[in-house]
Amino acid sequence: MDSGKRKSNFLIFMTDQQLGTTQQSKGPAYMPNLERLKRHGVTFQEAYCPSPHCCPSRASFFSGLYPSEHGIWNNIDLADAFSHGLNDGIKLFSEDLKEAGYQMYFSGKWHVSAEEGPGDRGFGPWIYPPQEGRYKPWKRTPFMGDWDWLLEEDDIALEEGRREGEISRIGFPQYSQYGVTENPFGDGDVVSCAEGWLENVSKDEPFCMYVGTLGPHDPYFVPQQYLDLYPDESIVLPESWKDRMLDKPNLYRRTRERFDQLGEAEQKRSLKHYLAFCSYEDALFGRLLDVLERRELLEDTVILYVSDHGDYAGAHGLWTKGLPCFKEAYHICSVMGYGGIKAEGGVVSHRVSLLDYAPTFLELAGILEVDDVEVKRRFSGRSLKPFLEGNIPEKWRSETYTQSNGNECYGIQRSIFTDEYHFVFNGFDFDELYDLKKDPDCMKNVIEEHEYEAVIYDLYKKLWKFAYLHRDALGDPYITTALAWYGPGIIRGVKREKKKKRE
Repeated sequence: MDSGKRKSNFLIFMTDQQLGTTQQSKGPAYMPNLERLKRHGVTFQEAYCPSPHCCPSRASFFSGLYPSEHGIWNNIDLADAFSHGLNDGIKLFSEDLKEAGYQMYFSGKWHVSAEEGPGDRGFGPWIYPPQEGRYKPWKRTPFMGDWDWLLEEDDIALEEGRREGEISRIGFPQYSQYGVTENPFGDGDVVSCAEGWLENVSKDEPFCMYVGTLGPHDPYFVPQQYLDLYPDESIVLPESWKDRMLDKPNLYRRTRERFDQLGEAEQKRSLKHYLAFCSYEDALFGRLLDVLERRELLEDTVILYVSDHGDYAGAHGLWTKGLPCFKEAYHICSVMGYGGIKAEGGVVSHRVSLLDYAPTFLELAGILEVDDVEVKRRFSGRSLKPFLEGNIPEKWRSETYTQSNGNECYGIQRSIFTDEYHFVFNGFDFDELYDLKKDPDCMKNVIEEHEYEAVIYDLYKKLWKFAYLHRDALGDPYITTALAWYGPGIIRGVKREKKKKRE
């Protein structure tokens, strides 16, 4: 990226719940427009979100901070949410870009705060769908908001029985896992709005356009033409689909029981519909690339295709996302291309995070100078600019950390992925340890095997140190709540190390 040129434009296309392996060349999903972006950019093949559902991950994307820092722990528009808005003092990169003179466009899904919309955080006046009257302070006391639709909804199952692709849940709304529709979630409208803006955007001022679609989120309903791309005989369920999870927390098995209502043939159809949904999203993305190309804006624009979190997609017999802490829920798509990116066609195998994009955009825009030591504003993510230039930053992370307080069904859970191990601390059940060298599909939990005792102690130390450095309040020592094998006291001295480093 030539610093002598005008500021780069940014186009961000964020899908919802797209598993990282779907971006693989010649992988399970047909994604020709993403391949087009790859040829003119960099593919991050080991990109992860910090939390396995929408709101905390999106807040991390925009802020460059972990949930323990920005304050969004679960979906913010529910009556029992831990928090409905960001912590005080949190600034999003969209606000920086607005202050720097960028024209700011927002179309589609927000899901960062229930108390503020994109118009309050730097975007606008070009915002779709309209936001008037939607965001307001939430009550801090319990209320019955979620009961209204449950008791008034006409589509409530009151007796057993199901049709193909359905999961029976007496007393809950009917749920069909897959089907056919022409404009799922209105994503076509979201992209049409963005197309119209791109047709008229000024070439004289830099712009940032965020396009947030809802696909390939469940239920997997897609246009028939994209299903036709996937012959039935080409669909193969993951190897771990056979895992009954007898050595894993009971919540995992309880979650799987829902999907066990679907026979193997139905589960294969679920995967077919999911992959077809990814192809549909790719086609929508291609429409935006076509407008940029026609208007000769590609070389002035940095384009990011990214997802907020993954989908189990049949792994361990699970679908969608949730508390079962497997890679598929955290592994995301991530490709940055065009706009003078030097490392065209590059593939990065280093671990990157959804937190890395905020400092990346601000460095590319010339707003912040980011180095290995400090920035003008603290981020927990790091700029990806060196990778875009074909370089590997010094001391890049070798581990991925995750934080969850549960997907509405609450449960304290923290985990760490390394190249050798995946360790999960479950405050609600026993812990998990998987030896990834021997068991890459996480089929066998070895947490009770004596040969791993030193490994477990070391990983607990890493997890506690990370918690301290990122303001994660997990230190309650009460006898019935402090159930970790090793407590935070095993990292004594880290506070002095942090102070010494600042000095």
